[in-house]
Amino acid sequence: MIQIRRLSSTDSRFDEALGRLLAFEDEQDAAVDAAAAEILADIKKRGDEALLGYTRRFDHLDAGSMAELELPHDRMQSALQSLPADQRSALTEAAARVRAYHEKQLMQSWSYVEPDGTLLGQQITPLDRVGLYVPGGKASYPSSVLMNAIPAKVAGVGELIMVTPTPRGETSDLVLAAAAICNVDRIFTIGGAQAIGALAYGTHTVPQVDKIVGPGNAYVAAAKRRVFGVVGIDMLAGPSEILVICDGKTNPDWIAMDLFSQAEHDELAQAILLSPDPVFIDAVAASIARQLEAMSRKRVIHTSLEGRGALIQVRDLDEACAIANRIAPEHLELSVEQPENWMTKIRHAGAIFLGRYTSEALGDYCAGPNHVLPTSGTARFSSPLGVYDFQKRSSIIQVSAEASARLGRIASTLAHGEGLQAHAMSAEYRFQNSAAAIPDGSGSSISEPIALPPRL
Repeated sequence: MIQIRRLSSTDSRFDEALGRLLAFEDEQDAAVDAAAAEILADIKKRGDEALLGYTRRFDHLDAGSMAELELPHDRMQSALQSLPADQRSALTEAAARVRAYHEKQLMQSWSYVEPDGTLLGQQITPLDRVGLYVPGGKASYPSSVLMNAIPAKVAGVGELIMVTPTPRGETSDLVLAAAAICNVDRIFTIGGAQAIGALAYGTHTVPQVDKIVGPGNAYVAAAKRRVFGVVGIDMLAGPSEILVICDGKTNPDWIAMDLFSQAEHDELAQAILLSPDPVFIDAVAASIARQLEAMSRKRVIHTSLEGRGALIQVRDLDEACAIANRIAPEHLELSVEQPENWMTKIRHAGAIFLGRYTSEALGDYCAGPNHVLPTSGTARFSSPLGVYDFQKRSSIIQVSAEASARLGRIASTLAHGEGLQAHAMSAEYRFQNSAAAIPDGSGSSISEPIALPPRL
């Protein structure tokens, strides 16, 4: 029998109990971190030779050269064509929805000209090359390919390198088909911390990337932590989370299954229900007990719900929203009447699912928004993965001769105040003879500001 904790916001020690429920110490195991550090150092030093050795050791795949660990493009296409029609159709439609949503996130270059001729603006450029880590072998996560690769491609990333382990040569046609749909440029059948090192430092065969995205095991996470700064990373994600706010009028079986949908990810996943209706909470608890036995991952769900799950009675929906903001969950379902009215009270959540028919699972696969979301309360200051994570902003400044006198004096005063003489003189040189035209090195004078295109 499952024993999921019950809490009430009216209890005098509720805040303390909620704090204990939310506490999650993501202590990096010293042995895992040390192993990742050793592997990274070896990849940096020996490159392909080390990569082949670790692939042989951990994936039991004995390749004579790195050429054997790169999949040809036709292998992706054959995987796509070999899928059953329903799977191929589902992947294609999901990809189209994800792409349509992310196309609306594209940032554009812009500029404006001040009355004195000074031009200020912002130039948007995509990253040159991105690495995508995808769990492999018997694991099959094509949705991870869609959610990471599509925004990168929409952003205009020049080259997308995918790495995925293939222990004993096991590959997932679903994953490879997703890569084909997303136009992934190259795939290497490598994994673990060694794959992260290859992407971060580059080897003779694996090109160095600018950013690494995608989920992985503890060794992958430890390696991503260590290479951050050499390359960018998407985020340091914790266990999956779902918080459901319900007014008590949704089918309790639906809510129980929504809680299961995240609990089945991981024994450390967190599933919480907030409701002002004690009778409804009892009904959800009964549904959990009844439906659990039929679940293929019932052991994982049981451990997750007993260890980190909770059914919480609140005074009203206003209090539920306040508690939700304290939790700042990865996924938040507002299973209530007129959810759009309550959405405005939510300040911190990775993704908000409105209404009784909007299950979190739709967001994982095909609704359109990204399923790579901030966890462990980081939604207080972080956002979902998106196109903007694969674009960079460069500030554009062009000062006219007229403006150099006004701005130069401001800069000179502030620079002298900071004791930075060269800064001050650099500005002063340009306004000491500001009445004269300033040559641009070609015999002409700079008089017209440059014009930035809408998007570069």
